[in-house]
Amino acid sequence: MKQIRIFLVLAALIFALAALSYSELAYAQRIDALGPQLRKYLSVSTPKVILEHVQIIDGTGAAPSPDQNIYIAGGKITAISPGADQSPSDGTTILNLRGYSVMPGIVGMHDHLFYFARPNLGADNSFDSPALFLEMSFSAPRLYLANGVTTIRTVGSVDPYTDLRLKQAIETGVLAGPHLDVTGPYLEGASNNPNLQMHQLTGPEDARQTVAYWADRGVTSFKAYAHITREELSAAVKEAHKRGLKITGHLCSVSYAEAAEIGIDNLEHGFFVNTELDPDKKPDTCSASGGDYTLEHMTPGSPEADRLIATLISHHVAVTSTLPSTAASVPTNASVDGRSPVRPAVLEAMAPSLRDAYLYSRNRPRPPQSNTALLLRRDMDLERAFVAAGGLLLAGPDPVGIGGNIPGFGDQREIELLVEAGFAPVQAIRIATLNGAIYLDRQDQIGSIAAGKNADLVVMKGDPATRITDIENVEIVFKDGAGYDTRKLLDSVKGHYGEY
Repeated sequence: MKQIRIFLVLAALIFALAALSYSELAYAQRIDALGPQLRKYLSVSTPKVILEHVQIIDGTGAAPSPDQNIYIAGGKITAISPGADQSPSDGTTILNLRGYSVMPGIVGMHDHLFYFARPNLGADNSFDSPALFLEMSFSAPRLYLANGVTTIRTVGSVDPYTDLRLKQAIETGVLAGPHLDVTGPYLEGASNNPNLQMHQLTGPEDARQTVAYWADRGVTSFKAYAHITREELSAAVKEAHKRGLKITGHLCSVSYAEAAEIGIDNLEHGFFVNTELDPDKKPDTCSASGGDYTLEHMTPGSPEADRLIATLISHHVAVTSTLPSTAASVPTNASVDGRSPVRPAVLEAMAPSLRDAYLYSRNRPRPPQSNTALLLRRDMDLERAFVAAGGLLLAGPDPVGIGGNIPGFGDQREIELLVEAGFAPVQAIRIATLNGAIYLDRQDQIGSIAAGKNADLVVMKGDPATRITDIENVEIVFKDGAGYDTRKLLDSVKGHYGEY
């Protein structure tokens, strides 16, 4: 009997070693197959990698683990152990990372692949119609990956065929970029929306057919938009759920509570676009304030707020925080954290036309009666109350170029603003990593650092668990075990975001 047990142990060990060797061989073949457009941005491409003496922020919200070694093989995390010097070996890259932190790759849950162009932008923020969503298929994916975003959900597309082809090119190693969860075209109702790139639904059957059509072509998420009716939303939700897919919404004509009852899976922009308390709200009609009145009058802890949060949680509705999109509109003298509006690296990434538009908008006088800062703080407080009650909060910056909010940099800023909202740094990092993976049902592969998971990791100088702004000091981003050089990726798109 003892000999049989020994034999079984040895057999299991041999099988494990064979499987590991096979995964390393497959990884090496995958790296060899990468196109030249991608290979030149790799700084680590060996089948095995050891990250020595690093602080781990694992994405679960737990306290950091100092001085650890992370072992990577075949694109997976194979082990984590106390920090120790390792002897060099063939096919293994060893990085001594004393003074560095490693966190999971960011899972951006409100990200875009387009830039929002506003022709003839005026001093009062007016512009000539039509506004244009311009695809940034070249610059946006590189900006995301360079800044530590290894998975994104596009949350609304104006060119889903391009997005689907881009996803294929990234997954086959032709182009650099994060893993993509592609959202279909906006599900917008009949309205005077001046954006000509959005199809306007003609009724519930059109909504159902739209979901079915794009699901058949590989889209994996859907987004309801501001003027959709309750019947149209219900038809879209039923068709998406029938196919095992999820639907989120940037709403106005439908309130949060109504959407929860219908069965929506996710709501965008925190608590900003809930119109439940707006005095002029009518069924299936967007109110004049678009939810500002409701947000201003829904105090955390009030019966209205508690009832709404309980409704969302009981219906398993996630909420996506998009703080940078609002913070970018806060007057400079009312900045939520006293920082300058954007970092120099953001300006460097912008095309000259976008940079000029941003600086023009930033330097113009702001109306003193603006209550954006008040609404931002109210939304932050409601997001904290939602999490405290057990709600699933996701994170994404809604980066379309407005106010200097651009891909990758905006995702880092979102985490910083979550800390400004009152979350501990490790909680903010969890919201931006593991929570997104949980929503996408990919928590067994991504979102946290543990043996067996994909080696999607962000290496940064410093300690963001103590100084959240250290999250900006990214140097290497691992995606599926391959290490990308942040500086090289940023240099490749310098001056291009806003053009292509």
